[in-house]
Amino acid sequence: MNEQEYFKKAKYLWQTFVPKSGQAETVQGELIRAVEKLRDEAQRNGNGNWDAGHKILAKYIETTLINFGEFKRKEIKQIKSDIKRLLDYDYPYTEDEIYDRLTNRIVDWYLENQEPIPHNENPDLHR
Repeated sequence: MNEQEYFKKAKYLWQTFVPKSGQAETVQGELIRAVEKLRDEAQRNGNGNWDAGHKILAKYIETTLINFGEFKRKEIKQIKSDIKRLLDYDYPYTEDEIYDRLTNRIVDWYLENQEPIPHNENPDLHR
């Protein structure tokens, strides 16, 4: 897929699975919501409001994608590296590259998991 196709799929995920507020009811929605929450916090706020919720979101993305089992070793290494960089909240990552790359992996995950998967709300997450 090219970048425009990834973007269209990500937009579809957002419009279909992400609620106006709160956590998504599906894993599909929660993954795309999580990466966009992290992007927004870094780019709009310079991680000024960073808290434990952001770490929960980052680890949720990492765990879900890595446990998928369909990514190659190189892709898993990149996912881990990207999440590690985002977790360095004292130095906000404000470019799009990492967020876009994670979004593309979420789209790849979605293409293999199109049937909605229920997401269990995390009571510790208030983002």
